[in-house]
Amino acid sequence: MVAGSSASGASAPARAFALTGVNLSTILETGTVLSDRYEIVEMLGIGGMGAVYKARDRELDRVIALKVIRPDLANDPMILQRFKQELLLARQVTHRNIIRIFDLGESTGMRFITMEFVEGTDLRGVITDRGKLSGEEATKIMRQVLSGLAAAHAEGVIHRDLKPSNIMCDKQGRVVVMDFGLARSAGADGMTQTGAMLGTMEYMSPEQANGNELDARSDLFTAGLIFYELVTGLMPYKADSAIASLVKRTREAAIPAITAEASVPQPLSNIIARCLERDPQHRYGSAEEIIADLDAWLGGKNLSAVTTRSIGASEITTRVPLPAASVVRLRPKWLIPGIAAAVVLVIAAAVTWYMLRTPTPTRTAGGQVSVLVADFENRTSEGVFEESLEPTFSLALEGASFINSFSRNQARKIAMQLKPGSTGLDEAGARLTAMREGISVVLSGAVEKDAGGYKVSAKAMDAVTGRTIIAVETTASSKDEVLKGVATLAAKVRTALGDSTPESQQLAKLETLSASSLDAAHEYALAQNLQVEGKWEESIPYYNRALQFDPNLGRAYSGLAAVNANMGRREDADKYYQLAIRHLDRMTEREKFRTRGGYYLVRQEPHKAIEEYKGLLAQFPADVAGASNLAFCYFELREMKKAVQEGQRVVEITPNGLMPRTNLALYAIYAGDFDTAIKEANEVLKQNPTYVNALAAIGMAQTGQDKLADAAQTYERLAGISERGAAMATVSKTDLLLYQGQADEALSTAAKLPEGADKFLLMADASLLQGQAKAAASAANKALALAPTDERVIHAAGRILAAAGDISKATALAKKLQQGVALQSQILGKLLSAEVSLQKRDAKAALAEIGSSQQLLDTWLGHYLAGRAYLEAGMLVEAQSEFDKCLTRRGEASALYLDDVPTFRVLPPLYYHFAKTQEATKNPSASVSFEKFLAMYAKAPRNNPLVADALRKVNGATVAAN
Repeated sequence: MVAGSSASGASAPARAFALTGVNLSTILETGTVLSDRYEIVEMLGIGGMGAVYKARDRELDRVIALKVIRPDLANDPMILQRFKQELLLARQVTHRNIIRIFDLGESTGMRFITMEFVEGTDLRGVITDRGKLSGEEATKIMRQVLSGLAAAHAEGVIHRDLKPSNIMCDKQGRVVVMDFGLARSAGADGMTQTGAMLGTMEYMSPEQANGNELDARSDLFTAGLIFYELVTGLMPYKADSAIASLVKRTREAAIPAITAEASVPQPLSNIIARCLERDPQHRYGSAEEIIADLDAWLGGKNLSAVTTRSIGASEITTRVPLPAASVVRLRPKWLIPGIAAAVVLVIAAAVTWYMLRTPTPTRTAGGQVSVLVADFENRTSEGVFEESLEPTFSLALEGASFINSFSRNQARKIAMQLKPGSTGLDEAGARLTAMREGISVVLSGAVEKDAGGYKVSAKAMDAVTGRTIIAVETTASSKDEVLKGVATLAAKVRTALGDSTPESQQLAKLETLSASSLDAAHEYALAQNLQVEGKWEESIPYYNRALQFDPNLGRAYSGLAAVNANMGRREDADKYYQLAIRHLDRMTEREKFRTRGGYYLVRQEPHKAIEEYKGLLAQFPADVAGASNLAFCYFELREMKKAVQEGQRVVEITPNGLMPRTNLALYAIYAGDFDTAIKEANEVLKQNPTYVNALAAIGMAQTGQDKLADAAQTYERLAGISERGAAMATVSKTDLLLYQGQADEALSTAAKLPEGADKFLLMADASLLQGQAKAAASAANKALALAPTDERVIHAAGRILAAAGDISKATALAKKLQQGVALQSQILGKLLSAEVSLQKRDAKAALAEIGSSQQLLDTWLGHYLAGRAYLEAGMLVEAQSEFDKCLTRRGEASALYLDDVPTFRVLPPLYYHFAKTQEATKNPSASVSFEKFLAMYAKAPRNNPLVADALRKVNGATVAAN
């Protein structure tokens, strides 16, 4: 579980199983294995239907491409049929210029196609990088494209969605046509009816736009568009929008390529023009005919077969094609030109209304808009602009109460997971991250030199469709003026996103932005990045340099306070937080709340932090960090029902975010609401079936429901997803075995874990259950050696050592914890000291330590130890009261340290001690409780003291040890 970070730079402690976790459900983590065979290596691309990955086929030991369909689409029969059709139609065609499709598979509800992996660049990338190609180079590429199309057309397969991004060029010069997802057999009825318009609008043929029957010549028109773009760097039907361009190509002839670009050879211009004839009957009849003309030109032959006629200033080819009868579908003769034009106008009007209406960002049910600011492109070669403008833009946007700016640092981590090797957050990576996290808007921008100063531009776009919401730019006379320019642009973007505040008022408020110096903003941003990466010491010089440039930069003081607190330098942390509070006047309203909330969190005063976050949310209800941290405060206070309520608020703000919903599931587990936990986790899995944190949560909840077989199956599924999932599953399965008393199996399972403290703590618990005290103590000491400063490990190892009889070592560990500065350390120290006292049968001392601990924080473990101490002291009413509280708050025992690492193994002894209390009070239900305990420990060693005693109570006889 990860709480939202506060603007102060402080963040809630990371949880052991909460490594940073699409809206697009096909986004898989590197290392994920599908069908026990295909291992995900990296993402190659993503689209509306799903995502494509580079993967390794373990069975055949080869690299492949793996195309995954979104699970929410896989349930649509038509879309699934289209997906299958891609496999079937592509398999009909065997040609070196057609992608090879291997198989259709399914894994954990996810459908995918495996295909040949082509290492290279798609034609869109070539055009973007090169602008335009020479006639000869473009011809050689298009000749291969047409060869592939010729092979497809010979089998009666029409592609229908040809475009540069569907054409790959490998490093050896081979060109491959891909993505037959919209292909259909010319001789079949097909999946679409006349009147349906499918394909990519920028590359549609006129008859495709009209929804008419298509034949191979439709693909040839699209090939002509691509050819034109290759040799000119332009599209032939220039218009203000894709739909306007589409309408033009149904009405007008294309401007000849040689007119658009004088370097295009006349014969090539003629060939392209003939491909682009509006009437299919006037185009080439087949791909082979085009290839013949291209070969003639490449060979320097006279192209006598390609004649031209003049229409105005444009030259177009006129040779009448002789198409193959098997693929030709002529327009019905009764559709006269006037009616055809009317059809075009109706389609154009409908589509224009849809595509050209003013785009508005997606809002949540509460009217909130989430924004992710991508890295601004620095075209100045001046390093001071790196990472300097984006934080300012985020702060300025968040001046609107309905806008929430997604953490750029978190987004960068997600982008690195989705695209291994990436280091920044460019526009493409930001969009990918936004789609995964359900973010509405992506904002990108650039800064460049301008006459006498700088020009700053910004563009806000819909994250899913890529449609531009607003594009703005401004100029600045100096570097420091650039920050004011950013504020000006942010005001315009806010207005476009729906902020009704006059821009003049926005700018007046934005004068309080944190940094008055660009150099200060730059150093601060670098410091923040280092802090988020856990490089606390390294971040300090950057914070100090930021303060040298701007001594009033309050957030820099907050950052210094947070990193010092993280390093245990409490006095320095207090000093810097006091300085931050002193400079609140230089912060936005959000910053003020966040800074104070972070201050109280670091000082471990959650009640005061709660008041700050409540104030923040009252004014800025879209603030995810505020809502997340408020939930976390209640979680820290063990007020789990309130944590669930606030977790639900976070989900309402970010309904498609995977981590918020997973956190909600975990809060529900700790609240004992296992049904809700499973429901929320399953919502996550609908979006991403391989999201390991959600699966782990379901396993925990199923255990809480006593559905142990279901939990075991869930952990098996978790183990097959990735290496991290396998480690989580092994820890969870070991805990599940210990919960059932299966000591031997638990020991062997834990031994499979990689070297780490958790491995040896589990082995120690298994050894204790076996009655092997020395082995348990040895394993506990190994855990301590691996994590000597981890409070959780110190406490867990101390409990084991105390139970194993090493009282002196356990006492020393308790003292060490109580000497810690952190509140959590002191609480655990007191509880461990109470455990030691119980082992010494000193109930009075134990109760004193427990009482002191519970005053600091009301914990489940405190109640459990108090019940044992009261039972030891013969105070049976008090004991029963404490055990009742434990049973009521059973969810908190699912992970004793509330770190999402299961500890259900602590529960069976609770039922034993509860039964002992009932027995002492002559309660007839005691035998039932003993039986429940024995049912839980059905496979536990019979020489275990608790098991042996319970058997005596139930059977009324002494049971020999195994």
